[in-house]
Amino acid sequence: MSTTEVSPAKHPSNDTADTQSESVAGALIPSFPFGRVKRIMKLDGEIKKVNSEALFLISLSTELFLESLAERAGNAAALMCRKTIKVEHLRAAVTDHSPTADFLLDCIPEVKLAPPPTSRKSGTEKPLPPGARGIQDFFSKQSEIAQ
Repeated sequence: MSTTEVSPAKHPSNDTADTQSESVAGALIPSFPFGRVKRIMKLDGEIKKVNSEALFLISLSTELFLESLAERAGNAAALMCRKTIKVEHLRAAVTDHSPTADFLLDCIPEVKLAPPPTSRKSGTEKPLPPGARGIQDFFSKQSEIAQ
């Protein structure tokens, strides 16, 4: 005997909730706060007023741009067998996309790889203070120290 479950969306008592969720699901809602986007837009001296439709479109396009940039940076990190996105991955993603590289490449710092650490040679070691012994003496056998 099989039982069938009725999903909450198909349940007859949720007809009003179903129509409301469909209308909300079809709408695009930007995740950036409009007030902050408007303030950033007004930082440009030429912009005095911002239309609500323009604000909406700028917010959505910024969100889409950042999603695309993050996805390309993630792909660059995956190509380098890394799980964490770093500045060099972001720079690689921007470099590979020419329209983005034209305006954004100057803003991303160039990562310079540090030279490998040099090991200290025995001739350049500092002398030990009086009464101290080196690490080699600590691990040597007692019979060797007595000689």
